[in-house]
Order: sequence, then C-alpha cells, then structure tokens
Amino acid sequence: MPAIPKKQIYFNDPQLEFMYTGAHTSVIAGGRRLGKSHGFAAPFILRNVQSMPRSTGAIVGSTYLQILSRTLPGTLQALEMFGYKRDVHYYIGHKPDPKVNFQKPIIDPASYEHAMIWYNGTIVRFITQDRPGSSNSLTLDWLSLDEAKFLKFQKLKEETFPANGGFKGHFGNCPHHHGMLIISDMPTTKAGSWFLTYKDKQDTELIETIHSLIYERWEVQQRMKLDPKPYHATYLRELDIALAKLRSVAVYYREWSSIENLLLLGERYIKQMKRDLPPLVFQTSILCKKINNQKDNFYAAMSEAVHYYDCFDNSYLDSLDYKYTDKNDNCLQDGDLDRDKPICIAFDYNANINWLVCGQRQGVKMKTLKSFYVKYERKVRELVQDFCNYYRYHNKREVIYYYDNTALGTNYAVGDDDFASVICSEFERLGWSVNRVHLGNPMPHKDKHMMIFQAMKGQRWLFPLFNKPNNEALLLAMESTGIRIGADGFKKDKSGEKLSESEEDLLQHRTDGTDAWDTLFIGMNKFAVNDEYDDSIISIFG
Repeated sequence: MPAIPKKQIYFNDPQLEFMYTGAHTSVIAGGRRLGKSHGFAAPFILRNVQSMPRSTGAIVGSTYLQILSRTLPGTLQALEMFGYKRDVHYYIGHKPDPKVNFQKPIIDPASYEHAMIWYNGTIVRFITQDRPGSSNSLTLDWLSLDEAKFLKFQKLKEETFPANGGFKGHFGNCPHHHGMLIISDMPTTKAGSWFLTYKDKQDTELIETIHSLIYERWEVQQRMKLDPKPYHATYLRELDIALAKLRSVAVYYREWSSIENLLLLGERYIKQMKRDLPPLVFQTSILCKKINNQKDNFYAAMSEAVHYYDCFDNSYLDSLDYKYTDKNDNCLQDGDLDRDKPICIAFDYNANINWLVCGQRQGVKMKTLKSFYVKYERKVRELVQDFCNYYRYHNKREVIYYYDNTALGTNYAVGDDDFASVICSEFERLGWSVNRVHLGNPMPHKDKHMMIFQAMKGQRWLFPLFNKPNNEALLLAMESTGIRIGADGFKKDKSGEKLSESEEDLLQHRTDGTDAWDTLFIGMNKFAVNDEYDDSIISIFG
C-alpha cells in the first residue's frame, strides 16, 4: 500500500473542535458550505476506518440518489485531498481483486454492490431509506447519517439504530465503537427536527472536561519537548485512558452558521446567498437558525409527512457505477413515472417567469411528478424544450395539456401567437403529440380553495402527492402562499407577483408556480381524459 505523503490541510474552528472532541455521538447542525464533507464526514469515516480495522460502518441517506449525487462526491473529494485514492486505498461497488491483498472484513458481506471496502478490511455500507430493509440483518460498528433532516426517524428507530448497538465484539475498548455522526442543516419541519433533541442529551460539563484533558495533554507534550521525563509518557497514557472513557459516553451537539467558514467562503458568497435564497432558506441553510413559520396558508391542509414523497429508479442509478453527472438528470431516474402513459401538464404565463407543472394519475392519487420554470429572456418555447429534454426517454410522447382562458388571446411572452398555440406547436416540432383540454374561465378562488382542501384531506377528488426532490421551488412557493379574505371568501394572496425581483423575494418562490399546479389539479380532476374519475369516492382512507 503506497504511503500517504504529508501535507498541510486547512480546517476551520468548528471542524477542529469536532475532531479533537472525538465524542461517541456527534450531532452537527451546520450551514451550507461549512465544510460538512471536508471537515466532518470524511475525517469521521477515516478515523473509524483506522481505529476499527475490519469493522462494518454505514453511511445513511434518505435516498440512493442523495448518496450518489450529494453525499459521496464531497466525501470522496475530501478523502482524495487527504491522500486516499479510489481503486488504490478503497474500492466502491465491487469486491477488490485478490491481487491487491486487501484484508477481509470481520463480517464478510455476500455482496459489495452498495459498499466501500478499504485496504484494512473496513467496509462502509450505503443504507438508504428508499430501499426497503437495507438495514435488515446488518451488524454495524458505526454510523454516519447525512442530511438528517430528510431521514425518517421512525425508520431509523426500527431498522438502522438496532443494527448499530449491543455486541462489543472486537472493538470493546474503542471509544468510537457504535458511535454516530449526524449532519444536517437546520430543519424547517417538525418531522425533520428529530435530531435537535440531542442538544438536551449533551452533558456540557463532560464536554468541557474532555476539552480540559486535551489541553492538559498538549501541555505535557510541550514540556516533553523541552525537558523529557520518564513520568511524562506514563501521564500521557493515563490521560489517553481517561479521555477514551469520557469520549465513549459523550454526546456532542453543535449549531454553526456558514459564517464560521468565512475565511474560505468570503463575504461575497454570504451576500450572494442572501440575495439568491428566499429568507426562510437563508435563515435555516446559511445562518442555521431555527424557524417557526406559522401563517395562514392557501394550502393549509398540505403536510410534508402526508403529501410529499421520494421515488427514484435505483436500478438505473445502480447502472451508473457511482459516476452520476448532470447528463444523468433525466426521467430514467424517476421511479414514479409510468413511461407508457401520457403526461398531464399545465402552465402559468408571465412576462418574467413561466412555469410548467406535470403529473400522472395513479388510482385515486394525483402525482405531481416534476415542475419546471424559466425566467426573463427564456420563455415558454424554452420551457417546453426543457420538459422534452428531461422526458426524452419517455415511451409515449404525448401530453394532455390543460389550459384555461388565460392562455388564449395573450402573447406578451411569446410573440404574435397566444400561449396555447405556441406551446402546442413547440411540442409538435419536438415530436410530441398534444391533447388540448380547454377548462374555460379560471375557477373562483373560494371554490378552488375548498376543492383543494377536500382533496388534501382525502375527502373527495384525487389525492395530491408531490415528488419532493423534483418540485423543490414549487413546494416552497406553496408552503409560503398566504390567503386574504374578501367579501366573496378565500382568495390566494397574489399581491407580490407584480413586484420587481429582489434579494429577499425571488420570482420562483412566488405564487406563479402554484397557479400552474392549480390548473393541473382542476384539469386532472374535472376534465379527465381517457382516465375517468368517479368523484363519488368519499375518502381514500376509508
């Protein structure tokens, strides 16, 4: 095995504090670009690989795509920076060639397909909650939980945590055995806030004692350099034993904003994020602040726990051999798409931003598959092109286009023809057929509000479900859409649509996209095509 050359690597203060504390359980709520992969995840994995050779650990993510596209790239890049190279010091997704003489894990798995295997026999399993039972029958020695706010706590309790407990085995004297690292930015929902409770489990005096002993150890080492004595080495061993005992029971919880990494990020990055992100996202993802966002909402019955879902085609992602790139961002990765059925679409049309929202019916469920938007110089033609490019592998190149009178007789974003004509001609130019369904005049807000409320409560109509990763901007807009009450009842508060875009108020987080979804919802429920819906269904929960 080639030696790792020495070199200097910069770590910020939060990263250094985490590493020298070395607690059994560490929980990091940190802002974007704090260096969570570089200074927390990669050092945690490397420490466990080296201190528990031939052990079995796991990286846990909500979906396989998350691990493939977000968790692994940053972690592997950090390991490369530390001098550890793929296909030299570790392999991913397959068993090492016997010629490289890697050691075997204590528990040798039947398959290395979803794992990283190291030179000293340590194996790191990839556990995702969209693969049913991926924690079952595993015996784990440590866990790294990434983007924890997206993990389902009940699944962790039932499947993953039990796999990481109990038997001390070969590592009974290691303070890190059965340890955990939990990383996330600040959650905005109750379901995603499960890991914040570790703050109450932290013994502050214990952490301070660990830090005091670390400082004492450093002082002894400095004295040894000036005047080494035999008792110095004995005292260092005593300190190490004491530290190991304290670390083995320590819970370490910290909240850090992105500003802690200002030396590398620079002020320009923080200012850019303040300009580009909606206020709620900036507060949670950059400043790492807890937010209690309570307000009257037009979609008041919508709940993340009930109406949001993840659904990836992991067989397609498996075929990429852990080499996911932007070109792989297409409909082949979507597990909720019926590729043999038409796709239902609806638009919202404006001078500065245009939206396309698409979905399919599945039984009594209305699945919102994905949403697209274009801004400023890109108009509805480009929007159609983005859709067709993403769904270029769809078997049935047919869309059911729902539109109301707002698509007719207006053209400020497309030229001489109205929106509906331009959209249809562009789809046809790209080889798609269009089934046009005219809805007439837009539905009054009070009627639409009641219809959507009933649907989201499961009382009537198709039950709305949203592919969360494919509709991030749309869902953020829906979550922040307010109401105003007039003489004729509920109305969606659309007062911000005509304002100029600002740092605190981006176009894609306003109500325009929600209007496109409303049109799709009304069309799929009241104007079904070749897929008749019986509105006598009272509840999907009955």
